[in-house]
Amino acid sequence: MKNLQFNAKKWRPRLVGPLAISLQAVLVLGLASFVVQDDSPSQKPDDSRFTPVLVADDLDEPMTFEVLKDGTAYIIERKGGLKKYDPITKTVDLIATIPVNTKYTSAEGKVSEAEEGLMGLSLDPNFSTNHWLYLYYAHPTEKKHLLTRWEVKDDKLVNNSEKILIEVPTQREVCCHTGGGMTWDRAGNLYLTVGNNTGNQQAAQTDERPGRSSWDDQGHAGNTDDLRGKILRIHPEANGTYTIPDGNLFPKGTAKTRPEIYSMGHRNPWRISIDSKTGYVYWGEVGPDATADSEIGPRGYDELNQARKPGNFGWPWFVGNRQAFPVYDYAEKKPLEKKDPDHVVNNSPNNTGLKELPPVAPSFIYYPYGVSEEFPLVGTGSRSATGGPVYHQADFKGAKRPWPAYYENKWIITDFSRGWIMAVTMDAEGNYKSMERVVPNYHPVEPIDMKFGPDGDLYTLEYGSNWFRKSDNARLVRIEYNGGNRRPVVEASASKKGGAIPLNLTLLTNGTKDFDGDKLSYQWKVTGPGMTPKVFNVAEPTVTFDKAGVYTATLTVTDSKGAANSKSVKIIAGNEPPAVAVNLASNKTFFFPGQPIRYAVSVDDKEDGDLTNGKITPDKVAMSIDYTSEGFDYAEVMQSQRSVDASTQYAVAQTLISQSDCKVCHQVNTKSVGPMFTAIATKYKGNAGATDQLVKKIRSGGVGVWGDVAMPGHPAMSVADAEVIVKYILNINDKTFSSLPMQGNYSVKIPEGDNGKGSVLVRAAYTDRGGKAVPMQTSERMIVLHSPKMNASDAPIVHGADLKAKGMGKGMNVIPYTNSYIGYYRIDLTGIKQLDFEASAQRREGSSGGAIEAHLNSPTGPLIGEANVELAPEVDMAKLMAQMESGAATKPGSTTGAAPAANPFRRPVPSVKMALKDTEGIHDIYFVFKNDQAKSIQPLMTLSGIKFMEAVGQ
Repeated sequence: MKNLQFNAKKWRPRLVGPLAISLQAVLVLGLASFVVQDDSPSQKPDDSRFTPVLVADDLDEPMTFEVLKDGTAYIIERKGGLKKYDPITKTVDLIATIPVNTKYTSAEGKVSEAEEGLMGLSLDPNFSTNHWLYLYYAHPTEKKHLLTRWEVKDDKLVNNSEKILIEVPTQREVCCHTGGGMTWDRAGNLYLTVGNNTGNQQAAQTDERPGRSSWDDQGHAGNTDDLRGKILRIHPEANGTYTIPDGNLFPKGTAKTRPEIYSMGHRNPWRISIDSKTGYVYWGEVGPDATADSEIGPRGYDELNQARKPGNFGWPWFVGNRQAFPVYDYAEKKPLEKKDPDHVVNNSPNNTGLKELPPVAPSFIYYPYGVSEEFPLVGTGSRSATGGPVYHQADFKGAKRPWPAYYENKWIITDFSRGWIMAVTMDAEGNYKSMERVVPNYHPVEPIDMKFGPDGDLYTLEYGSNWFRKSDNARLVRIEYNGGNRRPVVEASASKKGGAIPLNLTLLTNGTKDFDGDKLSYQWKVTGPGMTPKVFNVAEPTVTFDKAGVYTATLTVTDSKGAANSKSVKIIAGNEPPAVAVNLASNKTFFFPGQPIRYAVSVDDKEDGDLTNGKITPDKVAMSIDYTSEGFDYAEVMQSQRSVDASTQYAVAQTLISQSDCKVCHQVNTKSVGPMFTAIATKYKGNAGATDQLVKKIRSGGVGVWGDVAMPGHPAMSVADAEVIVKYILNINDKTFSSLPMQGNYSVKIPEGDNGKGSVLVRAAYTDRGGKAVPMQTSERMIVLHSPKMNASDAPIVHGADLKAKGMGKGMNVIPYTNSYIGYYRIDLTGIKQLDFEASAQRREGSSGGAIEAHLNSPTGPLIGEANVELAPEVDMAKLMAQMESGAATKPGSTTGAAPAANPFRRPVPSVKMALKDTEGIHDIYFVFKNDQAKSIQPLMTLSGIKFMEAVGQ
């Protein structure tokens, strides 16, 4: 039973109608014989079996890496550094610096950072004997990229050992796209991805005007006689040259083609891998930036592609699933014709290759900035499809930690900007079936390369949060799989985080657990300045601190097999934390648009004084009220430890930023690929329309204000959340934070376009002055007010009712049976006069109708309201069809050809009102469904939502 993952707190069966008892009995009785095998191909491993482990840091713009069987890793950096990680000493050493170019110079003479530099690294398949290493880099002075081979000896590149295999002529007039991914097939053929090296303008780059060849990708990616925008396949030879393997896109000797080309029509093919079983080629492809379809082309898509054979992948005329761009006439400023994907003709004056090109191959996975209907799990926002490896256990024979069989044949992918890792499942022919998150609690910071090492671990190289300069969080991480005994998960806390001396508190182990169910032993070690460490061999000891200072209590938990883990908590003795309270005279559970939230803040600090006596002044207390859109994770704000140098609104903004992709391009006061937040605040200071302007830019994207790099659009971000972020940015240079008064009324305004189902965060915080021997302490109080309209399916208590999907991804309905109920915990019913139920009983669904009763504190508690849901009248379909055929179903007064009325089959959502008895305070509330005439297996109704109202008839 040790491999069975069962969490009684998380596993809460919803009792389903009359089958509830029998189904629950089967589940319980079946546990004794139901054993999950960790390495079963059909059983997904528990996330707790994967552990990210730091391998190497102190990296400066790392680009890609390779790992040897003994754990040695080679890592390249964009500015030319070649580094080696030693698994014995656990150190990283610079073993070579390759002279490279990292700039481009515009026609106006402006020098800017380019994506190029040292871009690619690969080790020869026989590296253990020949010590050959391949590098792909931008020549320091000449406009070309080089693929070269070097010999490594005594942890150095051997002088004069460089052999140049391929030269790719490039331009340095405009940025971007370099590729640089490399991999090998079983025949010893080397694959190299080469970016299109074309300027970004409009949607696709097809500028045919004289002198604009650097902006015409028809002469690069679409040119069969140019190596840019291609995946190349060659066979390196021992003498430093290469031969062309059979089976590339164009037969050797074909006029106006390069025989090295395996596939063409790429914008920026990035990390590449080979399926060792099928030989299929996989890679990530970074797409264009448009956020919406327009006359100049479709919105942009990134792609994660599969090639079963050589082919043309369509750029610059196609993107996504063969969606066409028109060739744009830049002279006349108008779009021209679109190409036929099955008969592509390249008529550009910059094309030196074939005019008639191979048909366009379909994309495998493709997704825009907004929500992807085909692949919704990829999320929204900035995108940079990286790629990743296809997993086969047979590739890692003898590995000490191979990943489990569940991931066999799956493509493990990542996205540089979105920071997720997915496993893509394919059928026996390699067709896409599904995808799912892998290690969802690990959030790599801009993963730029990912592959399995010979030891069976998945390695991820994190570029870090700063573009074109060193980042503190750039690192190489190894994700280890543990199929055996797992270390305990340790959580350490204290009943108080500090206080005046003598300080008495209890050390707590809340949240500590062992996924294998082993018996645990506990040890606390308390240390501090000038004290002899105290050791407690009990789970939750009581400790007294008599001297002011900062102490550390370290909890070590050991399981019955000897696996241990530790965690520490800081304790401040000699400074009582402030007591912060937010008192609401209005409802404490819900907000009501247009109705004021009546609040008052109190702060009392043992050492500093309080607000009442004036020893704590209001300007030292942060008080804000913020509306956040549906789906915002306010728990992260509650868990964060933020200082009070920013207002409550800023804490919410910082949470929104951390949950989005803002940090991919922006930092607070350091330059990245995008402008600093402080620079944005300076630029727009005093601009009354800046908030609306920047909210629109966040959601729609833009380019040209801060340079040539486009800002991606975030159409899925709500106006409300974008406003919170913008207000934070615009006020970031303020030396004092903006705070609401300590007492007042605040009316919530729902932003235009928002569905109003979000939450309002009422939050106050104060940081005390600390003392000579102890630091300052911050206390905060946050109240979350919810929308008065609650989804019935979100009820935490569901007994005897079914949940049924609404369809079209619109959530769930509750289907109750007689004497079933749902319930909500801790609802403030103060001032609530009426409930409005979205409920209906339809004959075609077999419903009977019935009563809804509202009870306090339990299903049999005091009755405070009743309502009846009547059975809907039967629809006369024959009459309705006759009306439609005769035109009677058009709009009243309309003539033939007028717009039809609303769908006559679609009825408005029924509203069932329930008046409530006057009830004060916070209670659990239960809704019990009854109909003594209904059969036990007959549903009574369909319930979608419940709205709490302050007035009757709202």
